[in-house]
Amino acid sequence: MYSVQFLFRVAKTISVAAIALMSLLIVIGNTTDYFTNYHFVEHVMKMDTIFPDNNIHYRSINNTFLFHAGYILIILMEAMMAFCCIKGSWMLFKNLKSNTTLFHASKNWAVAGITIGIVIWFLGFEVIGGEWFAMWQSNTWNGLGSAERIVSFLVLVLILLHLKEEDASVQ
Repeated sequence: MYSVQFLFRVAKTISVAAIALMSLLIVIGNTTDYFTNYHFVEHVMKMDTIFPDNNIHYRSINNTFLFHAGYILIILMEAMMAFCCIKGSWMLFKNLKSNTTLFHASKNWAVAGITIGIVIWFLGFEVIGGEWFAMWQSNTWNGLGSAERIVSFLVLVLILLHLKEEDASVQ
């Protein structure tokens, strides 16, 4: 029978691995089907589907180079997140039965990857896309629901990773 501590370690490892898989699939999708989400970024930055009578249209950007640059930056950050979470889940898996200090130290890559994800989906989508570009006003190009769902899971896993363990046998 496994200890509760060991099962929590397994839960932490699986959660980070799930985030790694999600981010890897997002990177694959965004690179193999580039223009689907490129158009999303383009329309959000153009602000062409928000309320027509508001006073913030001066924030809109209509520059193809900046659309591509913004989207490529998102993809690169998603790739960094995928790498960090893959490495983080591997490090956690390798140290499942290690002492508390070593297992805790193996969380660093996972924390880095999750933090990158929070930057992408909270800062990038919710703050910049949602508030600066008023994405919340668009019925067509609104990714706030997806971003909120992703950020919620990322934060919950970050909290799970930092739950304190007692220094005891993990088997």
